[in-house]
Amino acid sequence: MTPPTRLATYFHVHLVSDSTGETLNAMARAVCARFTSVLPIEHIYALVRSQRQLEQALGEIANAPGLVLHTIVAGGLRAALERGCQRLDMPCMAALDPLVSALSRYLGAPLSTRVGAQYALDTDYFNRMDALSYALGHDDGQGDQDLARADVVLVGVSRTSKTPTCIYLAHRGVRAANVPLVLGAAQPERLAALSGVPVVGLTVSPDRLIQIRRNRLRSLNQDRESNYVDGDLVRAEIIAARRLFERQGWPVIDVTRRSVEETAAAVMNLLSGGRGQVEVLG
Repeated sequence: MTPPTRLATYFHVHLVSDSTGETLNAMARAVCARFTSVLPIEHIYALVRSQRQLEQALGEIANAPGLVLHTIVAGGLRAALERGCQRLDMPCMAALDPLVSALSRYLGAPLSTRVGAQYALDTDYFNRMDALSYALGHDDGQGDQDLARADVVLVGVSRTSKTPTCIYLAHRGVRAANVPLVLGAAQPERLAALSGVPVVGLTVSPDRLIQIRRNRLRSLNQDRESNYVDGDLVRAEIIAARRLFERQGWPVIDVTRRSVEETAAAVMNLLSGGRGQVEVLG
């Protein structure tokens, strides 16, 4: 007998940050993903830096009881938030405190109380912005005149997550370009001429690629059948791409069951020399 399907458990989680809230949001999602059949209803309060803003957040928290996570740095605001949650009888946790305390004990160094310190306009920040500009300017085969400036070039047939992976890599400071492969077209000469720039092939299962392409056509209100989603042609595309990757000796990442974040992590692993953890054809 098939066991009855368990309904998902919904709960409110309030994320209070004196900065952009990105760190807190990522932490909350990572933790919630560890629980099956649990779906958080997220309430994000970013750039909370005054008592008035905090009171507004507490008013909304009171209307949707749940768990409160925060990354408030300023002592007065932090204490006010904790008192407010105690008054509402809601659990309140400083998400970064355990790690910060452990690191402080290990380093024996004083803590910074500067809000948004991780978003300083330093060299790393401008490197990320340069990488983002490069990715946008070298999307889908554009800007091939300076591919030599890339840290990595991603190659694959249409809809193998090349563009979002390049954008994600840019946020990590990696200049990534991507070049599409078209069935029947010659290999882009600029790739053969590259020297010293890693080229990574992206592949995917035919069934998954057809599903992604169908969804793309529906989003464009184009439901009619076409070569773009023809099963035989899609398989031929993937086979031709794999043969090219094999001839060139390029490492290959199968994105069938990978998220964009996982694909980007695999690329960065390759760039750091961890070739053995990624599928390589040939």
